[in-house]
Amino acid sequence: MSIFDLTGRVAVITGGNGGIGLGIAQALASSGCNVSIWGRNAEKNKAAAATMVAGPGKVHTLVCDVTDSASVRDAMKATLDTFGRVDGCFANAGIGGGGRRAFIDRTEEEWRRMFATNLDGVFHVFQFAARHMTERAEAGDKFGRLVATSSLASLFGTARNEHYAGTKAALNALCRALAVELARYGVTANAILPGWIKSDMTAGIMANDKFVANVMPRIPVRRFGEPSDFGGIAVYIMSKASSYHTADCFVIDGGYTAF
Repeated sequence: MSIFDLTGRVAVITGGNGGIGLGIAQALASSGCNVSIWGRNAEKNKAAAATMVAGPGKVHTLVCDVTDSASVRDAMKATLDTFGRVDGCFANAGIGGGGRRAFIDRTEEEWRRMFATNLDGVFHVFQFAARHMTERAEAGDKFGRLVATSSLASLFGTARNEHYAGTKAALNALCRALAVELARYGVTANAILPGWIKSDMTAGIMANDKFVANVMPRIPVRRFGEPSDFGGIAVYIMSKASSYHTADCFVIDGGYTAF
């Protein structure tokens, strides 16, 4: 059996109906993992699931708003009712900052909305997932993977995006803390830091010729990332191969940060 065979494993991917989340879900399903996609748009969820029907892993979708603890609780219960367990939780749902407003003009509402989705949403999802994983570990089944989609904005200064950057830096710290706290249960916690990736969130700025002319020369591989570029790291993290790899920030950026 391949070290990367995920047959029998179950993963939740929030925001798994598009972009990086869908790339993760597709790779996991193709490696035999059963996946539960949580998203706010039922039709988008359905379309995402349709791309994985031929894979060995089963696909389940749920309408869930990660900002609402009750919605997350219900989604976790429904996933456990369907698959019986959750081995991995990819907290990928998030919103972008847009970079349109100066910090001194930032509204309280914008600030709160950003943190409600990008940080509080991960708190809700991770708490329910970790509770299940620790209870399972105490019953003799030690295995769990918590993964947050962070951003290079957590490392670099991003003008007019301080609220977004703040949420992502918090995720890095959250994963490190959980890695230490939950290690005894066989649960790892890591963050993935994407560079410039093609998605609905970045479609607008990537259509800007001036932006592309400035950024592309800083990417050594000379292309923007694709959602599929996150499949390999997701399969690795979900597999037994990564059991000693925790508290890390995986930078997937085509070399952007090195150049």
